[in-house]
This record gives sequence, C-alpha cells and structure tokens, in this order.
Amino acid sequence: MKYYEKLVDKRIFSYQDLIEIAGSNRNTISSLVLRYLQKGYIEQVRKNLYVAISMETGTSIANRFEIGCHVLKDGYISHHAAFEYYGLTNQMMYQVQVSGNKRFRTFSYDGYEFHCFSERIADGVVQKENGIRVTDYERTVLDSINDIEKAGGLSELFKCLQMIPYLDEEKFIAYLDKYDKQFLYQKTGFLLEHLKDMLKLSDTFFEICHDKMKKSLRYFSSDTDRETMEYCPEWNLYIPKDFKRIAELEE
Repeated sequence: MKYYEKLVDKRIFSYQDLIEIAGSNRNTISSLVLRYLQKGYIEQVRKNLYVAISMETGTSIANRFEIGCHVLKDGYISHHAAFEYYGLTNQMMYQVQVSGNKRFRTFSYDGYEFHCFSERIADGVVQKENGIRVTDYERTVLDSINDIEKAGGLSELFKCLQMIPYLDEEKFIAYLDKYDKQFLYQKTGFLLEHLKDMLKLSDTFFEICHDKMKKSLRYFSSDTDRETMEYCPEWNLYIPKDFKRIAELEE
C-alpha cells in the first residue's frame, strides 16, 4: 500500500499520473497497477483511466461527475447530467453526458453510461470542487433544448426547467448568439414562454427569439409522428398536440 494514500488523494488518475507518483520505470508501473487491481485498491474505468477504491465502502472514491471530466482533456459535464449535478432533476438517468472538443466511444462504469457530445460553444463552463467542470444553468438549458431527444426527453426537460432558481438573461442571450441557430431560438422561445414569470425573463428576450427565428417553419421534434402534432403560429412551429399534458401544464 506504499502509494495507496497518494492515489486516494488523486481520486482518479492516468498512467502518466502513476509515473509522477511511482517513477518512470514501466515495469514497475505495470506491476503496481496489476497488484493494486488484484487487491482491490484501484479499478480501471477504461483504457488509461483508473479510480482509487475506498477501503471502507469498497466503491470508487471519485464520483461519476469527476470521472466524466477526466475522460476527455478539458471535457465537462453537460445536458441532463449537469442538471443532476445541480440537483435540478426529477429522475436519475444513469447516463453521464460529457461535452468537449474531442470524441470518445460510449462506455459503462459502475452502473453508469458515459456519452460524448460534440462541443457546440465553448462558453458557460464553470470549475467546481474536485476538478469537476460543468456547464452553468444557462448553457445547460440551451444544450438540453438543442438535444432534447438525447438528454432525457421533453417531459423530463420541462421538469428540470421548472426547478431552475433563475436564469441570467444577458448571459443566456449571449450563448444563444454563439449557437447562432434559428431553430434553437424557436424551441427556446416556445418552451420558456411557459415559464416566463418563474424564470423572470423579459418581453425583450422573447422579441429577440422571434426576430432571430425569421420565417423558419420547423417541427419541434424529428422523433414525433407528424400526425400527433399541431401548428403553433406564434412560433411558426409544429408542436406535440399533447404538449401541455407532457409538460404537466394542464389544469
């Protein structure tokens, strides 16, 4: 257990980290890894990524958010997983969405699936404790609206939106401008209009969404049968006929 305490301090580590801790001799490192794996001091998450295991609980010292942030260099937690990090979810999905400017194949560890999302914009990532990087409220909302089908679905998203304590309107508009996507202005305006008072969004915000969407006619979701959709003229958008039921807005 010569190096165990140092690995506990690291929580999650790569082969390069082991070299810094135990020296550059590859045979020594390989022997150390094999021995610690056999004794249950560490576990392999995926190739070249390990976690320290607690001797008290027998589980990983690093949580799923820490692991997600170490899969990619400069990767960060996004979408529904970011809502989970902030405690703003209705249900746990057992999926961890990781965004970044590189890719990785979906893999599983400790009951969770780790999914990769291509970085749409670089703004809106904040640093938290234990090396966790996560999108802020505003970026999380936009990423999730942009990828509704891949991030929990409409019903879950709307429940998450209703738990957000606030949105910084100026920052939110800046992120929308960075996305520069007409359809996102439409979907965002339509969805958040139902939560306008709760999120304290001004009329100006929705005017901007209207102006930016121009004359684009779109279907809210490509995964929904078009026979189950109806036209919303205000947003030039075909929406699910049962949207209010899905979003639990019915009285």
